[in-house]
Amino acid sequence: MENPEGNTDKRGEEGKDFELVKQALADIIDGRVVKRSLHHLRMSGVELTDLFVHVLEEKGYLATPLQDIDVQPGERVPAFHIDGDTAYFGWVFWEKFSDRKMRKLYGSVVRNAKGDWAIQISGNRTTTVYVNTRLKGEMDIDNPSGF
Repeated sequence: MENPEGNTDKRGEEGKDFELVKQALADIIDGRVVKRSLHHLRMSGVELTDLFVHVLEEKGYLATPLQDIDVQPGERVPAFHIDGDTAYFGWVFWEKFSDRKMRKLYGSVVRNAKGDWAIQISGNRTTTVYVNTRLKGEMDIDNPSGF
């Protein structure tokens, strides 16, 4: 398993292993079989971050600075934040504090001890997340923790 779609010999056992790993990463991204949450991108000592990013892109997730993501209050967009060899699934959405105060936010589905999003990144930051705007959906802006 050298690099995504690059020097890997896809014939024989190594090729089968590559395809199995690639399919497992696709299942994580789609939320099939494995719940989307926090995922360590390492297997048998091999870092899989580059392959994970490649599969994200195949699935329509684009590397986008948070400040550039088009999401309106009452909408949410699925996103992955990658920190080293760890991928966090979450959502980009608007958090409502009052009728006059809201903020755009990436919030991971992983929670901290207080029940808040373990990873919170303000929507006005240039931090890049992998987002799929084709999967944008509605949400209850008054109950964002309900997802």
